[in-house]
Order: sequence, then C-alpha cells, then structure tokens
Amino acid sequence: MKAKPKRSETHARATFARDLLRWYDVHKRDLPWRTKAGQRVNPYRVWLSEIMLQQTTVQTVGRYYRAFLKRWPSVGALASASLDDVLGEWAGLGYYSRARNLHRAAHVIANDLQGKFPNTAEDLRKLPGVGGYTANAVAAIAFGERRSEEHTSELQSRLHLVCRLLLEKK
Repeated sequence: MKAKPKRSETHARATFARDLLRWYDVHKRDLPWRTKAGQRVNPYRVWLSEIMLQQTTVQTVGRYYRAFLKRWPSVGALASASLDDVLGEWAGLGYYSRARNLHRAAHVIANDLQGKFPNTAEDLRKLPGVGGYTANAVAAIAFGERRSEEHTSELQSRLHLVCRLLLEKK
C-alpha cells in the first residue's frame, strides 16, 4: 500500500499543477485535436490523437490525424475499415502495432460496447493497445476524470530530468 503524501508535498503538487495550467493557458499551441472553446470533447478524436502521438512528434501527427478523420470520422467508420486500409493510411507513422491495436480497439468499441467509449481510465485500459498513460490522458481530457497527481508526478520527473541534463551541459 502506498503511503499518503505529506501535507507539504500535496500542497507543492497542487501549486505546481496550478502554475503549470496558468503557463499552458498562455503558451498552448493550436493543434487540430484540441477542442475549441464551446465545442464538446469527442472521445474518439482524443483517443486517436493520443495513440498517434505515442513515440511520434506533434508536427508529424497533424497531417495523419486530419487524413484519418477525413476518411474515418467516427469510431464506427474506423471499425468498418479494412485493416489494410488503416495500415496504408498509417504508413509513415511507424510502430504499426499501434495501428493494428487502434483498429482492434475500434472493433471493441463499435461492436462490444455499442459505440460507447469507456469513460474511465480503468475501462480504457481494457482496450487493445491502451496503457496507463494513454488511458489516464483520454479519461482526463475526454471525460474530466481527475488523476492529476499521477500526471503531475510524471511531468515533474520529466522536468527534473531536463533541468539536470541542461545543468550537465554547462
């Protein structure tokens, strides 16, 4: 069993999260998978972008994301596509197991779940190719599930690594 964080640690994480969100509000990029103000979040689009962004740069994903949505605008449409068509559209993104799992998961959602996206990280992890990070991201972005402590800790670790690497170069 995990020990509860100390009050000062919890406060530091909350402060970090608040400051990070303020920074994001000022510096966020306009990306095709981000929902615009007043639009409803589409879980299919969130999930698709998260799968594509695994081990692939944001710059590269943009054109593939748009092409996928134009060809398969819904999870049902993607599930109806042939695997060969999906793999053909995926060509250039690499890590083709992501495309195979994306197609398999679309089948699960469209057929077994009657087109309803799982709305918790726990249930999203049951989909083929969806691990903890992706499940947490989709659950948070698409459904508002709060798992900020996990994401904040991971982000803090990454920032500390970047800072350490920058200091080592000096």
